[in-house]
Amino acid sequence: MHLGEELIVLGILLLLAYGLGRAGKLIGLPTIPIYMIVGLLASTNTGWFPISFDSHSIELIAIFGLILLLFNLGLEFDQDEFFSNAGRLIVSGGTYIAVNMGVGLAFGFMLGWGTREALIVAGMTATSSSAIVTKLLIELNRLANRETPMILGVTVVEDIFIAIYLAIVSVVISGETDPIPVIIKLAVAFAFLVTMFAVARWGGKVVSKLMRTRDDELFTVLFFGLAVLFAGLGEVLGVTDAIGAFLIGLIVGASRYRNRVEQFALPMRDVFGAFFFLNFGLGLDPSLFPSVLGPVAAAIGITVALNLVAGQFVAWLNKLGPQAGLNTSFILQNRGEFALILATLSAGAGLNPLLQPFAGLYVLVMAVMGPLLAANSERIGASVLRLRRRSGARRGGRGAGGSAGSVDEAAAAEAAAEARRRERDDRHAEEIALVEAALAGDAPVTSGAGGDDDDGDGDPVGPRRRRVVPTATAPAPDVVRARFRADGDGLATDDDVDAEDDLDALDDLDATERAIWAEQAGQQSDQQSTRQRDPEY
Repeated sequence: MHLGEELIVLGILLLLAYGLGRAGKLIGLPTIPIYMIVGLLASTNTGWFPISFDSHSIELIAIFGLILLLFNLGLEFDQDEFFSNAGRLIVSGGTYIAVNMGVGLAFGFMLGWGTREALIVAGMTATSSSAIVTKLLIELNRLANRETPMILGVTVVEDIFIAIYLAIVSVVISGETDPIPVIIKLAVAFAFLVTMFAVARWGGKVVSKLMRTRDDELFTVLFFGLAVLFAGLGEVLGVTDAIGAFLIGLIVGASRYRNRVEQFALPMRDVFGAFFFLNFGLGLDPSLFPSVLGPVAAAIGITVALNLVAGQFVAWLNKLGPQAGLNTSFILQNRGEFALILATLSAGAGLNPLLQPFAGLYVLVMAVMGPLLAANSERIGASVLRLRRRSGARRGGRGAGGSAGSVDEAAAAEAAAEARRRERDDRHAEEIALVEAALAGDAPVTSGAGGDDDDGDGDPVGPRRRRVVPTATAPAPDVVRARFRADGDGLATDDDVDAEDDLDALDDLDATERAIWAEQAGQQSDQQSTRQRDPEY
């Protein structure tokens, strides 16, 4: 088998994706639409590029990308957060999904493509891209914003919804008309879901023992083999390979090796995921785009309008202001991998061929427009609120002085709330930076006048203080905890696993105690790995 030419072309495409991806980062674009555009350029359906590539050559690699995308989604799912705030999260996330799903289903029926197609369209328009949302929160430095827990809560509920929805859709689009086989398939699918969720919730210790190994190579082969195995099992049981991978990721994420798995799985997800999006672009036929321009434009308008309404409503439910609602609306506009997964399923089931170009064009536009709106949401919100205040002031000046006063009071209250938020964020950043500096060895200890014991009581004259310059962006708490679990090579070992319970006490310490604890932990290792020191590694 001679694959030299195919490998050269594929290498050129990946390098092109890298170059365009770097350019896209300058304006805040995620990589998903970039990979799709590169695939579209090289598609055999276009002839726009000097070279072309047959998607059949990378289909298996693309499937691995799909598996790892959902595996990591399950791996990052925070069960403790979900179950400790289940009521509030279900109300917030359920409201968001219900609004988008209901209107999306009605829109799908209006297109007249068929009942199964309407179900697919509703799913495409109902849920946002967890990957893009998470990246945007980090890149826009909004992890400390008041609305961020609410946004992450919505994505958590969306993950659960996706698992259940795909299980239903895979049975519905199979074409089975006899009700008995359909009921049996649904029962098997839900039994599989319930069993896997139960293992993930209560079987973490058992899974930890089964995955216990020091060898990094064997460890990587183990979790990748589990992801592929359960993806195949999910496909056989009728819940799709994507959900099988998501559920085993959920189980592995419940073990003590979650952080160690993430260190290896995230780079694999990024590489194989690039093949998935590239392969999807290769399969698009631009000649069909004119046929779906109207439906795509309508879907985009509906998505933007519904997200504005749902974002404000969810913010109101959580007692947040209009600006928080606008931030939520714009950052949840993004559509990505889930819409493409549904399009892939529909193509395999032989549904309307317009679904694939519809999904491709819809995701391309939303994945470009969403980050741009999210990056400017605070500026847009400030302009809108300013106009509203001026309008209220003018109305008050025409004879409703109390109204103007209420506007001023509202503005003052909002300014005070913003000041409190900034103060809290600065304090939070300083505390986290304290731990970060202690880990890096950059937090000197000073006390009074050089720390001398002038009174002979064994205590320094002045209070024991640490001078820390807060970093521009503070690491997330789970990142800090992961670093506490790390030994000299940056990977969790069996000894770290045995000490896991001691780390839980970290949450009960104040900032200074955490810094002292961190310094002691840092002294146990000779050096930190490149991955720990450089987040871009």
